[in-house]
Amino acid sequence: MPIKLPATLPAYDVLNREGVMVLDDVTAGTQDIRPLRIALLNLMPKKIQTENQFARLIGATPLQIEFSLIRMSEHQTKNTAAEHMAEFYRPFQDVKDEKFDGLIITGAPIEHLPFEEVSYWDELREVFDWTQTNVHSTFGVCWGGMAMINYFHGVRKHMLDHKQFGCFRHHNMAPASPYLRGFSDDCVIPVSRWTEMRQDEIDAAGLQTLITSDEAGPCLVEDPQRRALYIFNHFEYDSGTLKQEYDRDVANGTPINVPMNYYPDDDPTKTPQNRWRSHAHLLYGNWINEIYQTTKYDLNAIGN
Repeated sequence: MPIKLPATLPAYDVLNREGVMVLDDVTAGTQDIRPLRIALLNLMPKKIQTENQFARLIGATPLQIEFSLIRMSEHQTKNTAAEHMAEFYRPFQDVKDEKFDGLIITGAPIEHLPFEEVSYWDELREVFDWTQTNVHSTFGVCWGGMAMINYFHGVRKHMLDHKQFGCFRHHNMAPASPYLRGFSDDCVIPVSRWTEMRQDEIDAAGLQTLITSDEAGPCLVEDPQRRALYIFNHFEYDSGTLKQEYDRDVANGTPINVPMNYYPDDDPTKTPQNRWRSHAHLLYGNWINEIYQTTKYDLNAIGN
């Protein structure tokens, strides 16, 4: 079964060309099933790229997905056309009376700021509380996951003295977890951040780390009480995303190391190889499957 997208959303043509099954509103309306309602609260500056990345992953499951795009109500993006935002995104204040089977909260390039100094922090805290009544399962990604685990459990983010940047080997710490069904004992995951969460503080919060790295620290944390997952790294990245970040920093004169274990022979003139795609699809497919198995058929019953 496909993912339901507006036919005019750029991701529709991108995924269709890649062979991902996509469905427009008219065709979807002829199918007598309830699609899963999955929303993306997109905090990244490159909105369209991020839409494509997450739609690609959740659109690869055998279920029909109704994909909704949400933005912070007052924050205005500078990197995506206003027309695109107006056509495809709804502000959180317009959707907070609705219910969703799943919500993804993306990262944001604001790691250097204390959470309380983020311009939309008050509304984001409202979003976090809203997930407990109106969302069946929430997936916080990178800064979004750090913000959630901090808000609900007081786990702090710590600044690093250098950017954790590259593709790092990670270990499967919970093979029996339904979220890691089909996972190898270890896998490679892209990392791009200036901050870290520390294992001892996660342990003190009573949470289980499902995936971790000797070099990059904890990666995927389960929070059953809040019906949430927090991932601090970037399974959703395209093959060239780290390259784009590296090239941008080099062009801007920003000190940056060549992303580790990313280019063949660590040579940035060579084409990087994607070594995480299959595990990315596994993780998000398992998340969607868990939602399908446990969510209420009646959307209105979510949160009750």
